[in-house]
Amino acid sequence: MFAKRIIFSSLMAPEIPQDTSATPKPGDGYVQSFARGLEVIRSFSAQAPQQTLSEVAARTGLTRAGARRILLTLQALGYVETDGRLFRPTARILDLGFAYLSSLPIWNLAEPVMEDLVQRVRESSSAAVLEGLDIVYVLRVPTHKIMRTNLGVGSRLPAFWTSMGRVLLAALPEDELLARLAQLPRSPRARYTAHTTQDDAGLLARIREVRAQGWCVVNQELEEGLISIAAPLVDRAGRTVAALNVSGQANRTSEAQMREEMLPALLAAAQAIGQRMLRG
Repeated sequence: MFAKRIIFSSLMAPEIPQDTSATPKPGDGYVQSFARGLEVIRSFSAQAPQQTLSEVAARTGLTRAGARRILLTLQALGYVETDGRLFRPTARILDLGFAYLSSLPIWNLAEPVMEDLVQRVRESSSAAVLEGLDIVYVLRVPTHKIMRTNLGVGSRLPAFWTSMGRVLLAALPEDELLARLAQLPRSPRARYTAHTTQDDAGLLARIREVRAQGWCVVNQELEEGLISIAAPLVDRAGRTVAALNVSGQANRTSEAQMREEMLPALLAAAQAIGQRMLRG
């Protein structure tokens, strides 16, 4: 069951702008050609499942000659294929994501608990980690489709406007939280819906509230109709290593219902996963 979820790779995930502000600056240990190869891989998405050489070059900022060398190298290694004009990733790309997922036994431990949670609350559940200004989905147990975007393992969403993101941001030291907040674009600031919190003071207040209470509800700030509640997943050292959520549709699940009906089940699931990590 776990291995099957890996098919929802980031290559087929919705194309959401990725944060590059935390990218290390080139130095003596920086291999530029390798970095460019990763950019070529990341240029493929649900919106661009196959591309011409010119499209890859445009998306990555490489010259046509540079993009061609990387694509041919990836082809020789079996990571892309081509019909002579269009390049597309092969299933071997999944090995790259699976290396991360399989290296952390938490996901094997979490999945059966999440499946029980979904059966209990009859809503989708996901787990995510923090990367820069984004959350990255590492496990998802769906019920019904609740968003226009097709979320799966590898999908990214903006951390400051998601319940899992705020849980993960709340776990950061205050100075690191402020540093990440400072990396957000100032103007124009994202406004996903009429409910989106835009100002720094409002975002900080909500994240500090999450830090104090230990869980988070986000009501339609990222997408109209989407409501979710999240809690931290804590390892044996007491560190928040991921976040777990339950997502629903606001037209059938109110924020009060999320707090009263979903939250106890969510917190119990997060605790059960934590106990499994202690034993495993």
